[in-house]
Amino acid sequence: MTTSRPVEPPPSRWRLPAPETADVDGVVGIGGDLEPGTLLAAYRMGLFPMPAGRREVAWFSPDPRAIIPLDGLRVSRSLHRSERRFEVRWNERFSEVMARCADPHRPGGWINRNFITAYTRLHRMGWAHSVECLDDAGQLVGGLYGVRIGGLFAGESMFHAATDASKVAMVALVRWLRGTGAQLLDVQWVTPHLASMGAVAIPRGEYLDRLHAATG
Repeated sequence: MTTSRPVEPPPSRWRLPAPETADVDGVVGIGGDLEPGTLLAAYRMGLFPMPAGRREVAWFSPDPRAIIPLDGLRVSRSLHRSERRFEVRWNERFSEVMARCADPHRPGGWINRNFITAYTRLHRMGWAHSVECLDDAGQLVGGLYGVRIGGLFAGESMFHAATDASKVAMVALVRWLRGTGAQLLDVQWVTPHLASMGAVAIPRGEYLDRLHAATG
């Protein structure tokens, strides 16, 4: 995948809280907006947003923080076989990937329309990316999206409608990150799905050190 140089937006008008001020749930504050400058400032500090009610935004910095080491991705034999079943594309159906991740019928679904609008803006500016898995009929059956800032990729969400489709997207993502000099793949929290692919939890302080090295 080739990408153009991202467009730097105007700076945020908000002063975001420090990651170390997070409460036991990882929340550092509620409020602000989802403007491009605010989102990028948050990721550069080690924060990420989630909805808090219909209109508010909560900013998180969990401790510990989940990452997938770029040299520690687990790819089973069955997953290698699954790779042959899908065509992988990049950044062609970003909004559709987000919409599928936002399906309210999915357990733990959290993405709302304001988030889709905000991240689609980031995508158009060159910061947010999607990996898409298509079946033999050209149907979107899996994918993921996230934000790339220098050597950081902040993974936001993934979905699958066919076995292993989201995992195939993750394999493609990690290969791209390795090939383009990335240093850090942030996946926020460890889930069983991510743990099966090699996700590990590290202390917040270590995450912030790695973040600053990746984006500095």
